[in-house]
Amino acid sequence: MSDYASSLPLLFCVSAIVYYCLALYAAIDFLATPTTVDAAFHPPVSILKPLCGLDRNTYENLASFCRQDYPTYQIIFGIQDLSDPAVAVAKQIMRDFPAIDIDLVVSDRMIGANRKISNLSNAVTAAKHDILLIADSDIKVGSDYLMNVVQPLSQKTVGVVTCTYRSLAQGWVAAFEALGITTELVPTVLVSRTLTGMTFGIGATIVLRRAVLEAIGGFPAVANYLHDDFHLGRMPTNLGYQVVLSHYVVDHVLATASVIDFMQHQTRWNRGIRFSQPWGYTGQIFTFGTVASLVFVLTAHGSAFSWAVLGITWAFRLAMAWVVGVKVLRDPMAKPLLWLVPLSDLVRCALWCYSFLGNSIEWRGRHLTLTEGGKLVGFTSGRVYNQPLAND
Repeated sequence: MSDYASSLPLLFCVSAIVYYCLALYAAIDFLATPTTVDAAFHPPVSILKPLCGLDRNTYENLASFCRQDYPTYQIIFGIQDLSDPAVAVAKQIMRDFPAIDIDLVVSDRMIGANRKISNLSNAVTAAKHDILLIADSDIKVGSDYLMNVVQPLSQKTVGVVTCTYRSLAQGWVAAFEALGITTELVPTVLVSRTLTGMTFGIGATIVLRRAVLEAIGGFPAVANYLHDDFHLGRMPTNLGYQVVLSHYVVDHVLATASVIDFMQHQTRWNRGIRFSQPWGYTGQIFTFGTVASLVFVLTAHGSAFSWAVLGITWAFRLAMAWVVGVKVLRDPMAKPLLWLVPLSDLVRCALWCYSFLGNSIEWRGRHLTLTEGGKLVGFTSGRVYNQPLAND
């Protein structure tokens, strides 16, 4: 029994090291194939910005999209409530950038439980161009962003382009969460890209042709999913389109202010992944090398071999975090906070376990329930949005 108790965590250590090596290879491969920018390819783009309340630095986040070195583009701010404080910011942006084609769409029409998608569905009615770009309100970009992210669409087989991100954080809780995003989430994206190709989108940026959106059924097709970005990549893939991960890394302005915020964010993301990709989420158990190595030391009674395994496991884990965080994402916090990666792993494992204990989440003050496939059942004003409400 003792041999079995120590051999199982050893097996998990080995599987984690294999994963870390694969992530290192995936990161190096990603760096070796940068996007080529053809200045002659610049199709007109309609940028859809769903707004709900104020994020940290909302004005600067939105203004960064108005400073693009790009010939023709339109920005559409979508807001559901005229009393939303984001309305004032959007109007200020319109005054400050009169040369940019900017529209503001205010509509409370709901097509499903996902309010963001209902917002996008309302905003897209004002879109003038056939290339649509969706980016969350907490994203900040450089002036070369638009020129870079549209480039893969020069190939007709490409239907969707998406981006990774690094998180800009203030405060120790936000910094700790940002470290996890950089060193835990992004490696899984790179590994998926290497093993199966990109088959999903990331909410930081999704660029897609209007014809592709229409082919999957438009925004109503994803209006009841929590991870709408995932499905905006998955559904076009199922139709034969290619999803490309851009080499452009955007800035995500993280507003986590407390441990409770952190717990809610992580639980929402984890449970969303568990319901959207149940086998993939369960398989994460083979990537918890930090935890497995500590358990191995305990079950092996602190033998020299167990400590050697721990050292090797942690070395590969930190190497992966360094390459992805510092080299791929150029995250300014990855280097100084690298020593916290083992603690981040322990917390991540605990939250991974916790996410199996329920199917409820909290999202912008709303209590929602997840069902099979990652669909949402939302309770708002006594109404249940579990079916598309096309005529609401």
